[in-house]
Amino acid sequence: MERPLKQLDRLLRQSPAERHENLFEAAMAQARSLATLENVVAVISDMTRNESRIIAGGFAKTLGLDGYEHENSIWESRILSMMTEEQQEAKVIAELRFYHLMRHLPKARRQQHCLISRLRMHTPDDRWVDVMHRMYYVHDTVCDNVLYAICLYGPMMFDFKGSSYMVDMTTGIREELSAEANGAVLSRRERQVLSLIDEGMKSVEIARRLNISVHTVSRHRQEILAKLQVKNSIEACRRAKAMKLI
Repeated sequence: MERPLKQLDRLLRQSPAERHENLFEAAMAQARSLATLENVVAVISDMTRNESRIIAGGFAKTLGLDGYEHENSIWESRILSMMTEEQQEAKVIAELRFYHLMRHLPKARRQQHCLISRLRMHTPDDRWVDVMHRMYYVHDTVCDNVLYAICLYGPMMFDFKGSSYMVDMTTGIREELSAEANGAVLSRRERQVLSLIDEGMKSVEIARRLNISVHTVSRHRQEILAKLQVKNSIEACRRAKAMKLI
């Protein structure tokens, strides 16, 4: 067996591409093990390559997902299509809140946490099934960014109030991902800018109102789109209202 120091040295000498590939293989192996052991549907989303792999455990037959393996998106479109538009939006909002709360945690504590959500999915045989969704992030410890998300979909094993929580898996302490978690998503200034955008103001008008430069307004606009995972200001305002950010 390779000694830990020698293994660490070997990993540090790898190129970013080699390290990414090895981490991906390790994450895939972990997802396959969980799908087999827990009989859940495991989905691993590669943030760098913008693709997902669906690994079908026993619950896949209930959902009609056996046979699906690859998607050219991290957003699991096949699974999202089984939910109503309202549920899809709620799922994305919960994941955004979880992502931004995780960013504010110390690095050493991030791997302790997961997102747990209650979902409802429509199966090919025309049934609605209650589903428990769990999501974990795999971070690159060198670059401190999220490499993969591992999502697990299984039957509701126990009931809980609310729709989604961030859970510390070492203590059991959970935090509901309600509007109170919004402070981690957009800064106060970003919410100000977005509110003025929603009022129909142009960047020049916003700059004048807030006494900042047009360049700063543009930077805030780009940050808002990135943080809310949307393509334009119209979508940003719609999502922000759904999240009660503005």
